[in-house]
Formats: sequence, C-alpha cells, structure tokens
Amino acid sequence: MLSWLANAWRVPELRRRVLFTAAVLAVYRLGSWIPAPGVDQNALQSLFSGGGILTLLNLFSGSALSRFSIFALGIMPYVTASIILQLMTVVVPTLERLQKEGEAGYAKINQYTRYLTVALAAMQALGYAFLFKRENALPNVNAGRLVIIIVTLTAGCTLLMWLGEQITKRGVGNGISLLIFASILAYAPSGIS
Repeated sequence: MLSWLANAWRVPELRRRVLFTAAVLAVYRLGSWIPAPGVDQNALQSLFSGGGILTLLNLFSGSALSRFSIFALGIMPYVTASIILQLMTVVVPTLERLQKEGEAGYAKINQYTRYLTVALAAMQALGYAFLFKRENALPNVNAGRLVIIIVTLTAGCTLLMWLGEQITKRGVGNGISLLIFASILAYAPSGIS
C-alpha cells in the first residue's frame, strides 16, 4: 500500500525536495514559538481563553497569534494581497495589460503582491499591537518598543512569504498552501479539545 512512498523516496531529486519542504516547515513551526519582544504571556492567554474572532485568526497562524510570536501574522497578509491584486486586474487597465503580457507581466504583478503584502502586514501588526496593548498583554510599551514589535511581525510575515516561494521553487507543492495547511494542522489538537 505504501510502496509508492518507498519508491518515491529512492528518487534522489524527489527525496531532496521532500526534505527541503520538511525543513522549511520545521523552521516555520519553530518561529511560531519565538515570542515577539515585550509580551506578557499570562495576559495574552487570558485574552484568548474567551474564544471569538481572535480564536479564528489564531487558527490561520497555527497558534502563533496566541503566543504573539514572530510569525503571529501568518501568511494571511500575502493571501489578502494576492486576492486584492487579482481583483484589481479587472478594474485597473495597467494591471490587466500586465496580466496579458505573459510571464513578464505575471512577474511584475507578483512583485506588486509582495509590496502590498509588506504594507498589509505592517498595518495588521500595528492593529494587533494596539489591541494587545489595550488588553494589557503588552505592558510598558512605548513608541520605540511598538516600532520594534511592528517591524518584527512584518519581517516575520515577509520571511514566511519568502519561505513559501522557496517551497514552490525547490520543494514539493505550492508553498503558500502548505504553510496554511501546516498552520491549520498545528492548531487542530487544541481546536478539537
């Protein structure tokens, strides 16, 4: 029954791709445990104990949001940016022309998606930082620490976007989809309980 897996493991290129994908997913899970600076974990856990919309957002970050880790934003700003640009190609003639250009146009649209991802991640990080500051999960936060938290979360999201692209190029499958799947799978045990 699992003979196809054993046969696939014998192919060096496929084995290298699977190991690369596993290594990137391990880095992703490790980063979801490294907290952002200045977080009071006890106050943060009490904020997530009530359920609600934060629990749903925590699902897509693989429980990284409940730990306010460096990957707390997950890959969702990239997904949002991608959806926005796909919808904008219908409305904006320049983007529509780029889409019709073929590979070069798609590369340019992909670059715009990356820029929009960074902007959306920074805005989302700012929103989370203010929310958690209001709920006393970020005690003694001044403007400097707030900037450090926002930069950390934005850099974490940007790193996840890059890791997803690396999985797509050198690994197995669509990297962004695998990161989303890994997030949901990591949250499944606590979600089921």
